[in-house]
Amino acid sequence: MTHPIPNVLTIAGSDSGGGAGIQADLKTFSALGAYGASVITALTAQNTRGVTGVHAPEPAFVTAQLDAVFDDIRIDAVKIGMLANAAIVHAVAAALTRYRPPCIVLDTVMISKSNHALLAADAVAALRDELLPLADVVTPNLPEAAALLSEATATNEAGMVRQGEALRKLGARAVLVKGGHLGTDESPDWLVQESGTLRLGGARVPVRNTHGTGCTLSSAIAALAPQRDSLAAAVADAKQYLTGAIEASSRLDVGHGVGPVHHFYRWW
Repeated sequence: MTHPIPNVLTIAGSDSGGGAGIQADLKTFSALGAYGASVITALTAQNTRGVTGVHAPEPAFVTAQLDAVFDDIRIDAVKIGMLANAAIVHAVAAALTRYRPPCIVLDTVMISKSNHALLAADAVAALRDELLPLADVVTPNLPEAAALLSEATATNEAGMVRQGEALRKLGARAVLVKGGHLGTDESPDWLVQESGTLRLGGARVPVRNTHGTGCTLSSAIAALAPQRDSLAAAVADAKQYLTGAIEASSRLDVGHGVGPVHHFYRWW
C-alpha cells in the first residue's frame, strides 16, 4: 500500500456507553494502526444494561456527512454498522455507489446485546438488496444471517457454511459467518469466498464483558484489510485481536451489565 497509515471510515450509530458503535470502531481503528473518521447514522441512549432510546438523523444529513468525508479524505476502507432505517440504508448505498471506496466491511447490525431492535423491519430488505452487493465482506452472526435469508437460524457449522454461500450469491464478495451463537465450547467463524471456505476456530472465552464484540471485529477487519496481503489474513488477525480484547475485558470496571471489551489491552 502507498500510504503507511490507512484512513478508515465507520458509518454507524453512537453508543453513549462507549462499548459499541462508533466508539468501539474508532478505538479499534486506533489500536490497529489506522486513522478513524466517522459518519453517525443514529444516536442511542445506551449503557451496559441496555438501549433506552434511539434517534435517527435525517437521511440528507447522513449524506452530508458522507460527502464531507469523501470530498476531502482518502478513505482506504469503510466499516458499516447500525443504519436504523431503510431511508438511511438508501442514503448510504447511494453515496458508496458514487465514491466506491476500495474496501467495504458490512456488519449487519440488527439487534443489540440487550435484545433491542437496531434496524427497522422494512430496512432488512434494503440492506440485503442495496448494500450486500457493494460489500467486500459481510459479517453476520447466526440470527442475522438467517434474517437476511428468511430462513431458520443455523445450528451447526455445515449450516453456517451453507448460509454463507447463500449470502455470497446475493452479491457480497465474501461472507464471514460468526458462530458465537452456536453455544458450543468453541466459537468458530467461517469465511466464505469464491475461492473456497476457511474455518477460523477459537476457544470460547468465559467472560461476561462481550458488549461491542461484533462492532469490534468488523472494525478490526476494516482497519487491517489495507495493511494485509489478503482478506483472509486480515480476518484472521482481526479475530486474534478481538480474542485478546475479550480475554482482557475483566481489567475494565465499566457499568453493571454486560461490559465492553478492552480495545487497548496491548498498551494498558
